[in-house]
Amino acid sequence: MEVRRTVLVKLDVDSDDAALLEDTVDTFLWCAQYVTDHAFQGEYVTTNKPTLDDETYDDVREATDGFNGGLVQAARNKAADACKSVVARWKNGKKASKPRFTSPHVVYDHRTATFYDEYVSLATTDGRIEADYVLPDRDSDTPHADYLFTEKYETTGAELHYTNGNWMLHIHCKRDVESDTAEQATPENGPVLGVDLGVNQLAVTSSGTFWTGDEFDHWRREYEKRRGDLQEHGTRWAHENIQSVGRTEEGRFKMTLHRISNELVAEARDHGCSVLAFEDLTDIRERTGASWGHKWAFNRLYEYVEYKAEEHGITVAQVDPENTSRRCSTCGFTHPDNRDGEEFECLKCGYQNHADYNGAKNIGLRYLRRNQTGDGGGAPLGVRLNSGTLNVNGAYEPPASPEARTGVHAESHPCTGG
Repeated sequence: MEVRRTVLVKLDVDSDDAALLEDTVDTFLWCAQYVTDHAFQGEYVTTNKPTLDDETYDDVREATDGFNGGLVQAARNKAADACKSVVARWKNGKKASKPRFTSPHVVYDHRTATFYDEYVSLATTDGRIEADYVLPDRDSDTPHADYLFTEKYETTGAELHYTNGNWMLHIHCKRDVESDTAEQATPENGPVLGVDLGVNQLAVTSSGTFWTGDEFDHWRREYEKRRGDLQEHGTRWAHENIQSVGRTEEGRFKMTLHRISNELVAEARDHGCSVLAFEDLTDIRERTGASWGHKWAFNRLYEYVEYKAEEHGITVAQVDPENTSRRCSTCGFTHPDNRDGEEFECLKCGYQNHADYNGAKNIGLRYLRRNQTGDGGGAPLGVRLNSGTLNVNGAYEPPASPEARTGVHAESHPCTGG
């Protein structure tokens, strides 16, 4: 099994090299857009990379005065993947338009970049440049120490981004953990940890841990206000600063989501869970009344959890969300009036708790029922609560050990006495 990580490294770039990198970014984005425009010309959108290569490579190279062949192919791959995403959305009945490449970045692999301990060599529109890394101390507790300063991980490539006036290299690393017995500690049929996502509470687990959305909402409103103030000026300077505000906002939110994803995976590991179950994110904006920003955050959070959980042998999956917010996780009775805002009270059995917590348990139960084989067979055997589990029938089972931890949102079960 491959585990992949991305480490952000700031580059020390002088003004001459910066000008070359800016030209390289512009050329790379032009190449990706040219291939995309070509893919959309016919009756059907072309997504096959070899076909796009045959039909555009020579034209792109000629139009860019012989731009590096490896970067031309990387731009083609970027375009093809974007076109595939559009076609996939169409097939699912979703709206999508032709991709536009505006975010300043370049994709590098081992043909176009050479990675050293302290610096990197990058292909540009005019030969190669060398840029030093700006690195923390090697003994510090950082992703650099975990993934760059270790022989466990192999560097596979990188994306160069221009963010807030800085050149940032997003270095991709990977390693094979199949032979690492320490990473196989998660039991194959450990319990499921259900995760409910929402606007007021960004994430709630079936074990009773809450991640509030207050900070996310505060900064979203703050950045919207800043953009609004700048838009009133209407100058080029204001437009450039609006873009800078957007990049700052994205960076802040990514840091927050990385922290939450780390804590979600830690929660699953602490409880010995083999599965993290989320609701299907496809229509979550319509179901929850979430903003576009929340939808972006949910997708990012899921992506971060997915690749971080993989290292520990934890499966991350999505389940049908229908009625998970209206169904009683104790007795199974489903009714719209069971839920009133953030409060849940079952009209049949009287079970009461936070609505998102009830939803998280239902998400875990849905995964459990979907994957039950009847004889164990490696399938999870329960949904993890803060103390104890729910079995496939929704009945509470107390912890096997008296040392099982207790904490917030511990509950009583009117129907089971748990």
